[in-house]
Parts: sequence; C-alpha cells; structure tokens
Amino acid sequence: MPHDLDQEFYVLRNDPKGMYRLTCEFGTQVQRANEIAQASSLPDWKATPDHVLLTGLGGSAVGGDFVRALFDHGAKVPFIVNREYTLPTYIGSGSLVVASSYSGNTEETLSAYSQAKRSGASILCVTSGGKLAELAKADGFPVVLIPGGQPPRTALGFNLIPVIVAMEKLGLIPANDMGALVQHINDCVAKWSIGVEVESNPTKQLALAMHGKVGTLYGLGNWQGIVANRWKGQINENSKNMVFANAFPELNHNEILGWVQADGQGVANWLTVVLQDGTESAKMKKRAEVTSRLIQGVSEIHTVTAPGGTLLEKMIGLTLYGDFVSLYLAALNDVDPENIDHINTLKGELANVP
Repeated sequence: MPHDLDQEFYVLRNDPKGMYRLTCEFGTQVQRANEIAQASSLPDWKATPDHVLLTGLGGSAVGGDFVRALFDHGAKVPFIVNREYTLPTYIGSGSLVVASSYSGNTEETLSAYSQAKRSGASILCVTSGGKLAELAKADGFPVVLIPGGQPPRTALGFNLIPVIVAMEKLGLIPANDMGALVQHINDCVAKWSIGVEVESNPTKQLALAMHGKVGTLYGLGNWQGIVANRWKGQINENSKNMVFANAFPELNHNEILGWVQADGQGVANWLTVVLQDGTESAKMKKRAEVTSRLIQGVSEIHTVTAPGGTLLEKMIGLTLYGDFVSLYLAALNDVDPENIDHINTLKGELANVP
C-alpha cells in the first residue's frame, strides 16, 4: 500500500491556497523575477556606496540575508539587513538603502523608508505595490514592481532576484548565471516532488523523522546558518511546529552545553539537522563531528548537504529542500500550510496602536 506522503490527495488535502504548487513553480518564479529585474531601469549611480542596507521583514528580508552572503563572498562594500522600524544612525548620503516589502504595506519598512529619505540616502524599492510603491514614485525613487497576490514566504524569488540583479548592474557583486539557476531549481523540484516515493525522496524521509519531535537546525557556517533560519521560518509557518536554529562555530561556544541537561527539560524527542556545504574546512567538519557525537544520546542527528555548484545554487537548493520538508511535515501534522491566523491577530491589534 502506498505511503501517505506518496499520495497527492493526502499531501494536498489541507492546501487550498496551493502552497505546494507555488513551491513547485519556484523555477518559473525565478525566471520571471529575472526578466522583470533586467527590464527595470536604475538611476545612473556612478559613485560606489559606502555600504548597502536592505530593510524588510519576514519573507521580504530573507532575500536580503542571501544577498548578504553573496556580498560576503565577492563584494568590496558591506551589505546589512535591517529588521526594525528605524535605521542605524550611520545611514546617510553615502548609503544605498533597498526597501523591500512584498505587500508594500509593511509598517516597519514604511517607517524605515521615511527615515532613509530624510537621511539623504539613495533608495531602491522592491515591492508588488501598496503604500511603498506610492511613496517611492511620488518621491522619485526607482521601484522594481514584482507580481503580488501570494503568501510572502512563497515569493522568495520575487524578493531576492531583483536585488541580486540590481547589485550586479551596479557592479557591486559578480554576475550569476540565472539560466543555470532555474535549471538547478527545476532539477531539485523533480527529485523532491510528491511523485517521488518516500524510499527515494530524502525530503519526505526527513519530514517523517521530524514529525512529533522538537527540531534544532544547525548551519555549518555563515550562509548555512542563513538557510537554517529560513528552514526555521518555513517550519514555523507551514508546519506550525516549534523549531530552533543556530550556526557553527558560535553554537560551540554556548548552545553545545545546553544539551547537557536537555533530556531533563520535558521534551520527549529532539532531532538535530546539520545543514552543510560539503566543502567546509577540516576545523568546521570536526566541529560538526564532535558536536554530533556529544549530543547523539539526546538528539537524533541528520545531515543535509547543499546541492548545486555556485554559492547561489547551493543556498537556493538547500532552501528549497527545507521548503519541501516543511510542506510534507504540514501534511503529517494535518494543518493548512498557508494559514497565519496568529500573525493576522497580532497585525489587527497593532493596527489599533497609534
């Protein structure tokens, strides 16, 4: 008899908004986002900025985290991600601020945009519309207008690719092969979709292993930690599960000792996933090896290696892996992956706060 996760009706029974479909269409989204970005005109900013700051929240900020990793590996100026109502005091005329809000109505981003304008910074907006697009057009700042209408966490391509293309056009990072990236994404989808049975589908296997357990997601380095945080958000929102994220080597200076008494804290089952590139230094590999050995009596250990060749391909491939895990886990949990009632309740009450 087929496994539940191998049956389309089981996986999709609580998915009326098409979260699984949107995940499978991610390659098409990235291709469309690249076309939009390439067709968008940017001002002739001749001077290299002192730094670039992306301000955004949730799914709109995740793209910024990925761009920061690209800057860390190939840029001459820093890239900062801001998730606040306010901007750092150093933002000024030498700054390039990217205001990213999928809806265009994120209150924290609108507040930060206003501060960026007052500071004299150069501004680029990435949004599907809303108040942010209105303000930017009225103020004369460039806007990359992306398609709206889907949950922001499924719109990573629309939030990410225009920022990458803009930074490439400004000569701040090396160019990426978007055609190869799209092919890589489509290859990953083909390997992890419902039609690939549990026995051959590692994303289904990990979802089954995580079901009913409290997960800790450990990135084996900086960008791997960024992806671990993306996994955390997707499992929180799609699967409605509590999960925690951290990164090596920092976790070896504190969290590794939390495992000493973890089995006495009332959690029946822990599960740890180490997210890795596969080409880490000997020191980093040893950190993962020793940490796994020390905690294996308390937590079940799994390792996922990023697929792909370039850094962008690896980040996107490993992210997409987590997206599928979160959707299969949502099916096992019998929950609607799109539902965000708790967030909507919070937003409703915040709207009444002056």
